[in-house]
Amino acid sequence: MLVLAATRSLRRPLRSFVRSMYTERGLGPSRPNWLRVSLTLGSTVAVWALLIKEHNDDVSEYKRRNGLE
Repeated sequence: MLVLAATRSLRRPLRSFVRSMYTERGLGPSRPNWLRVSLTLGSTVAVWALLIKEHNDDVSEYKRRNGLE
């Protein structure tokens, strides 16, 4: 019982230090973070390029295995 009271008192202060991930950031749409924007767009382009390359490789292997080429 004493241990429960002690752990409850320890948990209460920690809740006040937890930040919500939905808080507004300082930069608004008028001043975008261009580094973050460029990294996001660059990684999206890289993933799509890899996806298209893998798809083309799979299609060519399918055609080769089934004698369609």
